Amino acid sequence: MLRRAGLVSKASLRNVPSNTTFRRFASTKTLKETLQDIIPAKQEQLKRLKAEHGQTVVGDVKVENIVGGMRGLKAMLWDASVLDPDEGIRFHGLTIPDCQASLPSAPGGKEMTAESMLWLLLTGQVPSEAQTRVLSRELAEKGDLPPFVRKLIDSLPKSLHPMTQLGIGVAALNHDSAFQAAYEKGMKKTEYWTHALDDCIDLVAKLPAIAARIYRNVYHPNNQLPAINKDLDLVGNYSAMLGYGGNHNLTEYLRLYIAIHGDHEGGNASAHTAHLVGSTLSDPYISYAAALYALAGPLHGLANQEVLRWQLAMQKEIGDNVTYDKIREYIWKTLKSGQVIPGYGHGVLRNPDPRFMALQQFCDAQPELNSSPIIQMVKKTSEVAPDVLKEHGKTKNPYPNVDATSGCVLYHYGLTEFKYYTVIFGVSRALGCVTQLVWARALGLPLERPKSYSIDALQKLAKKDL
Repeated sequence: MLRRAGLVSKASLRNVPSNTTFRRFASTKTLKETLQDIIPAKQEQLKRLKAEHGQTVVGDVKVENIVGGMRGLKAMLWDASVLDPDEGIRFHGLTIPDCQASLPSAPGGKEMTAESMLWLLLTGQVPSEAQTRVLSRELAEKGDLPPFVRKLIDSLPKSLHPMTQLGIGVAALNHDSAFQAAYEKGMKKTEYWTHALDDCIDLVAKLPAIAARIYRNVYHPNNQLPAINKDLDLVGNYSAMLGYGGNHNLTEYLRLYIAIHGDHEGGNASAHTAHLVGSTLSDPYISYAAALYALAGPLHGLANQEVLRWQLAMQKEIGDNVTYDKIREYIWKTLKSGQVIPGYGHGVLRNPDPRFMALQQFCDAQPELNSSPIIQMVKKTSEVAPDVLKEHGKTKNPYPNVDATSGCVLYHYGLTEFKYYTVIFGVSRALGCVTQLVWARALGLPLERPKSYSIDALQKLAKKDL
């Protein structure tokens, strides 16, 4: 049906499973018009769910869930993506290969764009190329920073962590929040989502300019930031502002990286934080600034730079003659020292991360990456590490996750500033977080307020249950 509608080519659908279904749409509609059509049906679906199945039990709460960080607890609505332990992430039912086959790319490129992923996450529909181009133009036109935000970012000390600076810049955009202004004047609850959407589009549009300004200030203060090109997609402009606009392959890699990192269901720390803060009716800027500070933690968004440090240390120790046996010895050395192998294992996944596989396929297709010592070491490590970790016996998932390769590719292409890597992740993760901020307002989701217990209270409950 998609091909008959002229939305994607036959060739682009070759890798899509035959049982994959897509929704058809009117290709001339804007993003807001598309949402206006979709939201009433979704509201009715949620209403029926609450009325017919509100008392249905979907899982048992155990003491280990409460004291173990609520891991695995089924307690959150997040509609855009679902993470299956075996299959990995699906965006409205589409796998990463499905998205690569069907979502529009930038002119002259092959990888799906951030705009097309944002459209899919928000609407559940695959946008046409024309719709994607219109959204790209809108983001570019809204991408320039207000003078006071530029001045604020430029005033921050270079020694301040880039993620801290990113959160400050995003929070400052709250000064011009459409949602906050409309709320203060008084608006109907049915209008919440429209103003939230305005803020979210504005936030996504301005994130690259904030992130690039931080990169320039901290690492390349003498560089001139180029003006936003209204004819480029979001990531094309971001790459250019970083100073890598002439590197087509790096720009393509950033497009793929940002699209597939855009959402990973709602339970991860950054997404959950955005949802929690947003449930107080904080505007999207404040909500996402909070999410960025969750992302900045070592157990969340810093993993790819830890992988790179570990891989470079391995490279330094074993030298140019990289063999499977030497890698195996180094892995065992790391494990016996009491350290973990960064980039392996996942809180939910029990198979290789499809995001890792997508990035590795990108590497395999680029001659310069095929000859890169660090990239080839990553690939060989991914072939050796699972068996070692299985033998070690202390890892639930011995397979590589996306961080096993993501930072190493950036390093190869010359973006070697480790501390900045999480900022790129922050530009990406906004796609999923803002999506759910819009839908939380459209569906009228309430303030999030779980019940807490003390240790004594839990002990009493446990004894009572015996």
